[in-house]
Amino acid sequence: MKHQRTRAHRRQFRLFTLAFVLAMTLSMSVTASAAGGLEMSTDYPGLTVKAGDELDFSLDFYNGSGSGVNAALSIASIPQGWEGYFEGDGSEISHVYVKNGDNSSAAEFHVTVPAETVQGTYTITLQAAGGGMTSSMTLTLSVREEELGSSALTTQYAEQEGSAGSSFTFSTTVQNNTPKEQSYSFSSNPPAGWTVTFKPSGEDTQVAAIDVDARGSQAMDVTVTPPGGVEAGEYTIPISAISASETLTGELTVVITGSYEVELSTPSGLLSFDATANKQTDVTLSITNNGNVDLQNVNLTSSAPSGWTVEFSESSISVLESGATKEVTAYVTPSDDAMSGDYSLTISVKNSESSDPAEFRVTVKTETLWGVVGILLIAAAACCLGYVFRKYGRR
Repeated sequence: MKHQRTRAHRRQFRLFTLAFVLAMTLSMSVTASAAGGLEMSTDYPGLTVKAGDELDFSLDFYNGSGSGVNAALSIASIPQGWEGYFEGDGSEISHVYVKNGDNSSAAEFHVTVPAETVQGTYTITLQAAGGGMTSSMTLTLSVREEELGSSALTTQYAEQEGSAGSSFTFSTTVQNNTPKEQSYSFSSNPPAGWTVTFKPSGEDTQVAAIDVDARGSQAMDVTVTPPGGVEAGEYTIPISAISASETLTGELTVVITGSYEVELSTPSGLLSFDATANKQTDVTLSITNNGNVDLQNVNLTSSAPSGWTVEFSESSISVLESGATKEVTAYVTPSDDAMSGDYSLTISVKNSESSDPAEFRVTVKTETLWGVVGILLIAAAACCLGYVFRKYGRR
């Protein structure tokens, strides 16, 4: 009996020893497999994103096989409609060489979330395979609906004031708050005779439409020009920017304070006169206020040939009422050495709101020495004839 128990104990010991050896062998095999495998990873495999986002995942690799591996990169699964690719040094790639050990930021995975993606959780599975080893990695993207304000057409200082004949430029912004690029066409509805133009800020080219990036904006210069002679008052100009999916509207306001127009002429309307060298010639000027508001501090100035003098009976008019005409005398004296011929003389009337230059043609005549001599000869001849008639007329 004792001998049988001993053999049984030996048999159990051998079985225990065999099991222990098998367990150690399996453990070493698993450890070696883990130590010598290929592993692909990224720092943040789970992200919260928005529809329309473009993302880049930096990919790290570990190679414990003891030698370098040329690993093929692939997308095992990706949501329908999504786009993704692998990138290295700015170029799209299909393989990456993984040296033995750690390989940080060896490649990138670029993915675009479609703009129409609805809220939810989406997964992408990436795979790297080479040297008989394979590594898979899952990216989890939670798409959240973005809380955006409405797109808008806004204007800084939407109300401007000025005189008739002025142009008004408004700084306007088109804000596209949609997740897609939009093409907006511009339109306006000004009063009759008014013109409205649209230009990108800082540019000289007039445009009828412009593209605006998703969640982006475009600054515009909107120029409003009233017609000549527009009456004083407040005017509203509706404007709009229209895309395929929305219509953005705004209003511009122009306040016309008055019409300023001064005119310089003569009572006859002729802008020419004769003058004599070194002699004063009086010229009557007509100054008319053709605007609808009174003009303050109206001044007269001149631009004449060298050596000429021009003076005015009134060089400044304190108030010229709307519709009124005032006559002023200009005293023009050509220089003493002015030759016979036509000269140009400019007389201007001006105040802070309006001005009008008038160009006169002055024909200068000179009294030459031969003219004086001729007169003396004629006088002498007359005297001689008189003497002859007196002396011989009595015979």
